[in-house]
Amino acid sequence: MTKQVVFFHGGGSEEDFEADKKLVESLKAHLGPSYAVQYAFLPDDGSPDLGRRRQISQAISDSNDGVMLVGHSFGASMLLAVLSETIITRKIAGIFLISTPFWQGSEDWVEAFKLRPDFAEKIDRRTPLYLYHCLDDEDVPVEQFAIYKQHLPWATFREIPTGGHQLNDDLGVVAADVKQVDSNK
Repeated sequence: MTKQVVFFHGGGSEEDFEADKKLVESLKAHLGPSYAVQYAFLPDDGSPDLGRRRQISQAISDSNDGVMLVGHSFGASMLLAVLSETIITRKIAGIFLISTPFWQGSEDWVEAFKLRPDFAEKIDRRTPLYLYHCLDDEDVPVEQFAIYKQHLPWATFREIPTGGHQLNDDLGVVAADVKQVDSNK
């Protein structure tokens, strides 16, 4: 039986979706045919959070129990927001967050992207949670990765020396963790 993986892209444009296709192809190649990786374009619906909370919630609701959830950049931060703000009825096997921004500041545009102050308390600690960050990420400063370490000390954190924001389009490290989580179920 194929295992379901749902990947949420970064950014809000078709260009961002296209850029993350390389990550998805890498993940598929490393996981092999035993895994079905679903990847859909999430369009900006004009709402303050670009529609991500609604879109991600719907994708989780439409998934099977035992789903693995992967998010990159903006998709990762909005996945974390959904998981901490919504009652999830699906059994999630694992959560894998790549190059995840920790939204801060007082600008109006950033407010809809921020996590709630108690977000960490709302995450199910029984679900394996992995965060990945390249030390040379030019888009999301590594200091934001350190903030997640403070809030989510039970999670597994993978610091990658090089690869930039897109991890050199190689998700081998993520695939290895997905397989490990799958073997522990």
